[in-house]
Amino acid sequence: IAATQPSTNWHLKENAREHHTSKFSSEELIVRRGQAFTITFNGTERPEQNLIFIAETGPKPSKASKTLATFDISSTVSKEGWSAVLQSTSSNSVSISISSPHNAVIGRYRLSVQSGSSSPQSLGTFVLLFNPWSSGDDVFMPNKAECEEYVLEEFGIIFAGNKNHISSFGWNFGQFQGDILNICLSIMDRSLYYRQDPLTDVSHRHDPRYLGRVLSAMVNANDDQGVVLGNWSGKYEGGKNPTSWTGSGEILQSWKKSGFKPVKYGQCWVFAAVLTTVLRCLGIPTRTITNFSSAHDADGNLRVDEFYDADGNHLERGADSVWNFHVWNESWFTRNDLGPSYSGWQVLDATPQEESGGIYQCGPASRHAIKEGEVDLDYDGPFVFAEVNADCMYWNYDSATGKKTLIFSKSTEIGASISTKAVGRDDRVDVTRDYKYEEGSAKERDIFKKARKKLGLEDKFDPTAPKQEEVEQKPDISGKFKVAGSLEVGKDLNLLLVLENLQSDAKTVNVNMTAWSTLYTRRRVNQIWKDSLSVTLAPKEEKQFPIKIKYPEYQQQLTTDKTIQVTALCHVEDGIQVLVKRNITLDNPAIDIQVLGEAKVNKEVFVEVAFTNPIDAEVKDCVLQVEGSDLLQGILELRIPPLKASEKSSTKFKLIPSEAGLKHLLVNFSCDKFADIKTFKTVNVIN
Repeated sequence: IAATQPSTNWHLKENAREHHTSKFSSEELIVRRGQAFTITFNGTERPEQNLIFIAETGPKPSKASKTLATFDISSTVSKEGWSAVLQSTSSNSVSISISSPHNAVIGRYRLSVQSGSSSPQSLGTFVLLFNPWSSGDDVFMPNKAECEEYVLEEFGIIFAGNKNHISSFGWNFGQFQGDILNICLSIMDRSLYYRQDPLTDVSHRHDPRYLGRVLSAMVNANDDQGVVLGNWSGKYEGGKNPTSWTGSGEILQSWKKSGFKPVKYGQCWVFAAVLTTVLRCLGIPTRTITNFSSAHDADGNLRVDEFYDADGNHLERGADSVWNFHVWNESWFTRNDLGPSYSGWQVLDATPQEESGGIYQCGPASRHAIKEGEVDLDYDGPFVFAEVNADCMYWNYDSATGKKTLIFSKSTEIGASISTKAVGRDDRVDVTRDYKYEEGSAKERDIFKKARKKLGLEDKFDPTAPKQEEVEQKPDISGKFKVAGSLEVGKDLNLLLVLENLQSDAKTVNVNMTAWSTLYTRRRVNQIWKDSLSVTLAPKEEKQFPIKIKYPEYQQQLTTDKTIQVTALCHVEDGIQVLVKRNITLDNPAIDIQVLGEAKVNKEVFVEVAFTNPIDAEVKDCVLQVEGSDLLQGILELRIPPLKASEKSSTKFKLIPSEAGLKHLLVNFSCDKFADIKTFKTVNVIN
């Protein structure tokens, strides 16, 4: 019989090194499943005799639900269940190597030991995670560089802007910082699935497919008081503007500190970035994906309808929309439910757009299934397929008569330049070909028809046999907007409207033009400008009309998304209407970071951030926000005095790096005239 409570040595450093968990800053053992870890404990006499170990997790552990395991000392590692192999013994202590199965439930475990007929004694707790380094695990990723990027990397780059003008910003995922692991574990325990049936929920936590779906629901606040509350109104009182966040840590910490009240506010990249943090923390390889000209097909017919009035104003009619960009996630795991060809990258989307199974969750949808038009496979194939493939229909709507007339349709508009960060580099990689065959190719159209057929849509709207009001006539003229000059906040916006007569007789055209500030979802917020012109085009003639929108005209109206939609509705006499439109994303002025000297572990190093006010007016309410995993604790916020026209400000602050390696410093500068100017700097920290 054991004399005293055993004291346990968890060999934290050695186990963490073996299990790729060294980046966690924890006094608790954190290991990955399907791999052995070593512990030493004393307080058991004749230790090699009849020792029985008990590992249990969740509220009511049971062998049936695989949340309870009892195992004694054996000479070899068990292929199926948990096992313990004796490493060494001394007069009063014993070293044991414990292995969990490849498909063990993940989470916090209680470990105890029983000797002979005495009652079990607690050895303490440890956390078990997914293991992408282990070939038996559902999340096994054979490429080690990809494991480093998609599980261990705390810095990411998110792509935004629009397909003509892709921009990017850094993000601090911070999955190994402070209390993030505990917060991730509590997210699982607050899901609707857990509340309805805790025992079943915990028993499913061996399955990345299940957890991916549950967590896609929990990251948004809809249904379950999840982590982030979405807001696409353009007004963000009572919370933070979604463009102002620079990392997930602050969001997850705020959620916990407030007693698990949803954090205000998020938009798509915030949901995707937080889900990346949670899944990487738990050991599921995950990345963010940006889809440009992303369709939100609300009615499931694989097409999006946009309506315009006679003046060219984009109308808020119908629930369909096209976003300049949308960010979701891909996670890497096998699909035992679908078969080997559907394994690999799976689409998850935590942005609350449409309900699935009664709640706002989306995925996992196999990326391979999306490419092949297999929209009937679990989960949410039709919605994800439409995001990258829907056809666009542009209508003229007369509110007086309720009559709608098709202006034109386009099958190559949606799903452009699908982007993600490169492995081990700060570059963009285009993954469009992984989502669909070449746009406009026969194969791509065949897959689109296959998807429509699977959804029972082939007879409702077939582009080859349209109904009468959907007959698309050939236009007499073509038009486009060209950008002339720079697209920068603070500068005038110069565009050219180019109109070309496609016919061999003269055409008279009346053009109504508008410019609206919008959100990145293309939702209109404020009208900036309108104008009209009348022109006669000689046969085959092309004419250019310069358009200038001055900074003072748009400055007050611009949203923090810095997006403007310009449209020209061209009424051709005795011909059909032609819609010319362009979505423009303006760039912020630049901000510069310099690291002054060499960055060394536990040594102070100064950083200088410089900004020059580019406009002819004073800017005030200037705030600089700085964060970076392993470079500084939490977030540094610095207030900066107002800057006169063309004045340069330079701000210095110090860092004390805590770990060697390539680290990223993220900076966000805001003032009354410019919102959220972001940049990042790579800092090489040496020992």
